[in-house]
Amino acid sequence: MKVLITGISGSLARGLATRLASAGHTVIGIDRRPWPDAPRGIDVFRVDVRKRPAEDVFRTHRPDAVVHMATVTYFTARRDERTRINLGGTQAVWHHCARYGVKQALFIGRHTVYGAAPDAPLYRTEDEPLLAGTTFPDLADLVAADLWAGNALWRSPDVRTAVLRMVYTLGPSRRGTLASYLGGARVPMVLGYDPLFQFMHEHDAISAIVAALEHQAHGMFNVAGPQPVPLSFLCRATGRTAVPLPGPVFPRVLGRLGFPRMPSASINHVKYPIVVDDAAFRAATGFAPEYDESKTMDAFRWA
Repeated sequence: MKVLITGISGSLARGLATRLASAGHTVIGIDRRPWPDAPRGIDVFRVDVRKRPAEDVFRTHRPDAVVHMATVTYFTARRDERTRINLGGTQAVWHHCARYGVKQALFIGRHTVYGAAPDAPLYRTEDEPLLAGTTFPDLADLVAADLWAGNALWRSPDVRTAVLRMVYTLGPSRRGTLASYLGGARVPMVLGYDPLFQFMHEHDAISAIVAALEHQAHGMFNVAGPQPVPLSFLCRATGRTAVPLPGPVFPRVLGRLGFPRMPSASINHVKYPIVVDDAAFRAATGFAPEYDESKTMDAFRWA
């Protein structure tokens, strides 16, 4: 199978590309960022997914499957740029998929699009509304991209589309949203709150994407790993010190005093849990994580 990965220079995407290539698949990558030491046999094109040279890659190479991972978060881009990349890039990718005969397309999304709120159900299913645009405006562009990719299920019926809303990843690369939050020796919490955090090992995240490709997943799916754990326990298990702060103080210390840089609206995400039910994905693909919560936290701590 010939697989095109957008955003291939990202840490998780590199692992996916290497896994697919070692299994005998032909792998092509698109990214504005370089991957100078890419393994032999993986062709990387340093282009913007929204521009004409990216369309030329689709037209010339005619991939069988596309894994769209070229999205960015508030850690790496301004709000206006995030909208252009996340929504505009997703629109361009699915347009190319429909035009150039791609049979299968995966959108790698995030479980945080459900939003953190005090009155939300503990376990979110795929039928739950995506509330992050109102509870955390910095995620509005990712919500829009998720919805656009989901609409492709009906808009482009010839492309077998799957939207994977994946929980946080954690592991030896020390990359990702949760890794950034846990990056310092001290982790800010909101006094009086200790929400459940759900995550999976990077290795299992790659395995889940491979499983979706192999089983030709079709639809919208939550993807998770082991059981969630309280934030305070997550801090202790990864060798961090949790620092409970009064709600009004929390936004003022972000990016200062050794605490991580986060938008002030992220306070909801350390007050209320976002936990997803992944039963549909496991039933569709047979996926089961190899790493439990202890091994996953250890892999991050001792990297």
